Amino acid sequence: MRTFLAASASLALLLGASVSAIADECPGNPNAIGTSRTLTVKPSDFPMVGKEQYNETLRLRPREVVLTFDDGPVPPYTGKVLETLAAECTKATFFVLGTNVAEAPDLVRRMVKEGHTVGTHTFSHESLGKMPHEAAMKEIEKGIEVANEALGDPSKVAPFFRAPYLDITTQIQRELYQRGLMIWSIDVESDDWTEITEEQMVELVMQRLAKAGKGIILMHDIQPLTARALPMLLAELKRQNYKIVHVVPAQPAPAKSSSLAPAAGAPRRN
Repeated sequence: MRTFLAASASLALLLGASVSAIADECPGNPNAIGTSRTLTVKPSDFPMVGKEQYNETLRLRPREVVLTFDDGPVPPYTGKVLETLAAECTKATFFVLGTNVAEAPDLVRRMVKEGHTVGTHTFSHESLGKMPHEAAMKEIEKGIEVANEALGDPSKVAPFFRAPYLDITTQIQRELYQRGLMIWSIDVESDDWTEITEEQMVELVMQRLAKAGKGIILMHDIQPLTARALPMLLAELKRQNYKIVHVVPAQPAPAKSSSLAPAAGAPRRN
């Protein structure tokens, strides 16, 4: 048995994934879903993920999901989401919004302290595809800058970016790739921003997951519905034998928003 476990751990490391906490290691909650593994990704190898928009998603195994939350942090709902994740010993990726980070930096620090991944989601949630390119890039840069300031250490901000409304141009995608950021779309929408019940949200997610088989789930930690529905969703994921994967970057985030300066050899925009 020890030989088998050692071999499994070695294989996981070779695949760029390390084994993380599992449900039976969750203190005080033997029925927790836990985190099945941690997947380490290099943005240059995974420049754009999520089959809602792109040809590929993260290299997940069947029935593996990644929990992601947009638009936060906003109290008390982000705090309730974090409490649920902690109680279930599982991890998520938060795409934080600059204006909300400025209002509640303590919640962003809490995300990192509790082991979650923090990416960015622009500063003010403008639709990037409807803006002039330079203005759109400033929106992205300012969102990163505010997150860096809140955490006090730019390496704690993952080079993961998701566009508001998933609205992004080819030009922005190309420039973010040149600058070392990974663009996230989604595989499964929760519709938690609509007027549905907790039960309906869980049912929608599970129906869409059954069709997709695996993937990135989009939720919003600013929504009271999400805060209420998350315990039910995690319980249902566990009941149906889905596993949660935590995604982390293989390299530190840019040091500051000016790190969105073009990479070596990339054309500079005036």
